[in-house]
Amino acid sequence: MNASSTYGLSTQARNLQWLLTDLVEEVPGVNSVAVVSSDGLLLLSSDPVAPDTPAAPATPSRPSGPRGASADLATIVSGLGSLTTGAAALMDGGSVKQTMVAMEHGSVFVMAISDGSLLGVHATPDCDMSVVAYHMALFVGRAGHVLTPEVRSELRQSMENTP
Repeated sequence: MNASSTYGLSTQARNLQWLLTDLVEEVPGVNSVAVVSSDGLLLLSSDPVAPDTPAAPATPSRPSGPRGASADLATIVSGLGSLTTGAAALMDGGSVKQTMVAMEHGSVFVMAISDGSLLGVHATPDCDMSVVAYHMALFVGRAGHVLTPEVRSELRQSMENTP
């Protein structure tokens, strides 16, 4: 979502976008952030998509698409959320609160939001993981009560209408 796509959104939806943008801009090492609904749909993304910007070109490692990296992150977040939920059920571990994958060239964090949605963060390999997790928890605490079915529907519609 870019600034022009937030026009016409409710105050709650604009506040969620502001919180997401703040997470990326204020937390060192955070590359991108996505909020994914419980059914795997991208609701919010830190990657701006300008209406006059063409989709990123396809490469062997990155398919072309209207939202590029944010769509990739949403897919990863949804998959990790599903996988860890299944693993927790098999191990009688209760609900999954957070998942972290540390890779040679980066990290991916996934945190549950109260409504079943997921917050995903892609960060640099040298990020302070505890700082990223702390700021994710702040986002979840602030966003959890705002992410009502009406706001989720509004955000989903907004993402679908983004070129």
